[in-house]
Amino acid sequence: MNALANPEVGKYVEKYFCSSFQRVGTFRIVGKQKQGGNVATYFCAPDGRVLHTIPGPVDAQTMLREAKWVVETAKKGIEVSKGDGAAFKAHMRKAHADKLRTEHGLVVQPVTFDPPDPKDNTGPLTYRDPSGQPLAPVLPPTPIDGPDVKFLLMQERSAKAAGAALIRDGKGRSWGLNNQGRAHHLLAAHCMGQIERLYGSVFEGILGERITTRPVEVVHPFPWHARNGKQGG
Repeated sequence: MNALANPEVGKYVEKYFCSSFQRVGTFRIVGKQKQGGNVATYFCAPDGRVLHTIPGPVDAQTMLREAKWVVETAKKGIEVSKGDGAAFKAHMRKAHADKLRTEHGLVVQPVTFDPPDPKDNTGPLTYRDPSGQPLAPVLPPTPIDGPDVKFLLMQERSAKAAGAALIRDGKGRSWGLNNQGRAHHLLAAHCMGQIERLYGSVFEGILGERITTRPVEVVHPFPWHARNGKQGG
């Protein structure tokens, strides 16, 4: 499952992206083993605005496919928007809505106009650290209009897919949608948002993991210490 260890993936990522990482989830290290936690991949513009995301670990083929999709979609967006930032944002959100329809069978109307940002992360609709510290807003995904005409077969596949979850449309009907589909659902409304506003909705809202500012809990980072203690006793 370590997609970044694949030479083809590594070569493509190195060509088009500058890579970095940050820990935001709760997990502990026991000896040399990581316990708990999860991972999400974000493809961002240079200023930290999110173009695309992959929630959870994926294989090399999936990672490469999604990386190529966001690169080619962004190239097309730059071409058609002709330097207009609003037009580029609308292009990317429409692309996520199209991918949600063609690959997952659900139809949404992308949100191409953002309301004024209240810049308030202190209200009840906020993801918080276990200590109660506000970390990121809870972002509502795009309302679902309904299924595509080819939806039934896609629905069967999606419901069987790993990580499938039930989401509701405007009429209260429940649909099965896997994590990648839920990412497109979210980004049809919030693509090109800053990563610090989006990561909470990806990590907690999609992956179901708790975000935190607490340091990693390390149990016996040097296992020989425990052995030496027993010998000394």
